[in-house]
Amino acid sequence: MKLLEEVKKNSSKWMKTKGYKYQNFYWQDGYAAFSVDLTRMDGLVRYIENQFQHHQEISFQNECRGIYKKYQMPYDERYVWD
Repeated sequence: MKLLEEVKKNSSKWMKTKGYKYQNFYWQDGYAAFSVDLTRMDGLVRYIENQFQHHQEISFQNECRGIYKKYQMPYDERYVWD
């Protein structure tokens, strides 16, 4: 847990050096971790590159709900979102 806290803190500081539009950048309180099959890395890179546009069509929350449902992962809405 301490390592994740350090990653979030340091990456927030770094993001804020990237320009005015990132001055209010922050990570949400919660987090989730998913593994990625290395044979699908190209698709993951495309997903990240197009993430802003993708989330214009489906919210981050609804996308996560779909992943949780697809893989039958239990979760509690009270602890997932800020």
